[in-house]
Amino acid sequence: MKRILPLSVLALSYACTSAPGPRLEEIAVAGDGFRYPTARQADLVEDFHGTAVPDPYHWMVAPDDPETRAWVAAQNVLTRAHLDAIPARKAIESRLAQLWNYPRYGLPERHGDRYYYELNDGLQNQPVLYMVTDLEGDPQVVLDPNTFSADGAEALTTQAFSPNGRLLAYGRNPGGSDWGTLHVRDIDAGRDYDEVFANMRYTGVAWKRDNSGFYYTQFPAPGSVPDEDLYFYQRVYWHRLGTAPADDPIVFSMPEEKDLSAYPMVTDDGVYLFLYLVRGTDSRNGLYYRPMDSDGDFIRLLPPEEALYDPVGAIGSVIYLQTDLDAPRGRIVALDLERPDRADWRQVIPQHEQDVISSARLINGHLVVQVMHQAHELLKIYDLQGNLVHDLQLPAMGSVEGPSGRQEDSEFFFSFTSFLYPTAIYRYDFAAGEAAIFRASTVAFDPSGYETTQAFYPSKDGTQVSLFLTHRKGLRRDGKNPALLYGYGGFNISELPEFDVRILPFIEAGGVYALANLRGGSEYGEDWHQAGMLHRKQNVFDDFIAAAEWLIGSGYTSSRRLAINGRSNGGLLTAAVLLQRPKLFGVAVPQVGVLDMLHYHQWGAGRFWTAEYGNAEADPDHFKFLYAYSPLHNVRPGTAYPPTLITTAETDDRVVPVHSKKFAAALQAADAGTNPILIRVETRAGHGAGKPIAKRIQEYADIYAFIFKHLGME
Repeated sequence: MKRILPLSVLALSYACTSAPGPRLEEIAVAGDGFRYPTARQADLVEDFHGTAVPDPYHWMVAPDDPETRAWVAAQNVLTRAHLDAIPARKAIESRLAQLWNYPRYGLPERHGDRYYYELNDGLQNQPVLYMVTDLEGDPQVVLDPNTFSADGAEALTTQAFSPNGRLLAYGRNPGGSDWGTLHVRDIDAGRDYDEVFANMRYTGVAWKRDNSGFYYTQFPAPGSVPDEDLYFYQRVYWHRLGTAPADDPIVFSMPEEKDLSAYPMVTDDGVYLFLYLVRGTDSRNGLYYRPMDSDGDFIRLLPPEEALYDPVGAIGSVIYLQTDLDAPRGRIVALDLERPDRADWRQVIPQHEQDVISSARLINGHLVVQVMHQAHELLKIYDLQGNLVHDLQLPAMGSVEGPSGRQEDSEFFFSFTSFLYPTAIYRYDFAAGEAAIFRASTVAFDPSGYETTQAFYPSKDGTQVSLFLTHRKGLRRDGKNPALLYGYGGFNISELPEFDVRILPFIEAGGVYALANLRGGSEYGEDWHQAGMLHRKQNVFDDFIAAAEWLIGSGYTSSRRLAINGRSNGGLLTAAVLLQRPKLFGVAVPQVGVLDMLHYHQWGAGRFWTAEYGNAEADPDHFKFLYAYSPLHNVRPGTAYPPTLITTAETDDRVVPVHSKKFAAALQAADAGTNPILIRVETRAGHGAGKPIAKRIQEYADIYAFIFKHLGME
């Protein structure tokens, strides 16, 4: 546990003072005259298990406090002045707008006798939801979220169609927030039902087979519980169409396990209702179930926190599961609910020798399986005895989304993308046994002069790590090229080859884009994930540092011309390695990063992440390793840091902006060099999902202008 101590009782050399801080209008001068708005340093120290930890910027936790707002406004003025003065910025913004202006199709889904898909025709702020009854017919607009708000900042989120395809439960989230509302649309009538569900967050919806209503999840409403419990005590409700949500009965809750969330799923045949139980972001889930015609208690099939148990599909009482139980790279098993003992499980697809089963789905009596091979994806079709039927040939090293389909379908859809080629939608026909392009897009970019290669390099402990490199063909490895190294490394999330218009202006200007497949992800299975979590998190930073050293040692770039970037958990990565090796990099851009590792679990969605990061407040051992790398707590006064642009958003309630604000204040106060340390605070935007295209273009024009200027690319 921790307790608050007055700073005056401690002799500390940390860069804070017990004297009153300077007034906000006073300016701290860095090096050759770069001037920062001064942040007050409060007399506050916390005791973590006997270690005194100053928290001079704790006051920034209150986003609406006048002092916080004034400091943010002054920082934005400073940042805006610096970015707008960069000559290349306007050209970058123009090029990004040109590149982003191409049609982007979502994966079609069939529900009843209709197909639904999303399409952004180019520069629309939000994609539009369309319906067709004939794949080649004229599409009908179902929902256009661009009409939800004047600035296009309200997004269409949850989408759950009734089995007959005529009803849609959908979410609306304003300003990038994770909080939103849930609505029900009669698609044929073109209107919503009267009921509106307020205070919805991370909502799961599963329709009953007779289309009469649906099961859904909900956390407590703000004000009904203390703020620290807003992400706990999730419940599953049943809603019958046309009734008031306030009257919905609770179907499932576990108040004795307040941090356990349950998400409903209904089998394709409508026979069983499953609950997918998970604690935070832990990939090890439990499964409960009951027959759909029962109102009795749920039967515990598999316990949480043992292994991944992902239902792939069902035929009668036989359930097909993707699991990493005794198989860190994944396998597919079948179990009969009438004989669920593990001794009776049947292994359908065993763990591969090297490749990873990343997902699977039961469609048309076949198992359609995504497989990761050396950090890129393959798509394979098996029969229900585990025999390989079709190994689909994909155009290049890339990644796959989908498949989209159900047990009764004679087709499925999937998408393919790679670094240099935009997403193409494919339709696979089981009768023909082949896949054909359903929709493809043309971008104002000629990929023929560029190439992607894959390299492997040793990390600090000798572990071999994959690195993808995209650049102009014929690149000279003379150490003079600008390079951008991107990483994530956490939460069992894979970073795979995919198309991203944001990197194109950089490689067009002669840059090398490098993506590292760090430990903490799922590129090589659960063992790879666990090697980068909790007390092993330093492995992720070592992998990233080793990637930078390899790029320099191999002649691709130099320290002065190397930029690093990451978002969210990748923002943590970027900030951590920036502090550990400040002379190794020429530019750093940590975006919406988790940067205060001692307090992250107290804010926003952070309480979901303790299985990945640990909890410094509750566990002394966790405090030791979190404190050792927490970016906020490893800023060192007197160090010259490279040019750094920190980005966040005021309405980010997932990684709340106080992380970035405190880190920016600490870094500006401690920096002994002449390089700019700037923070960009977006308004009316959240963590990233649903961000309007106009805001994305502005954001990345700023980021790449900063990179261009400080890597000498202008």
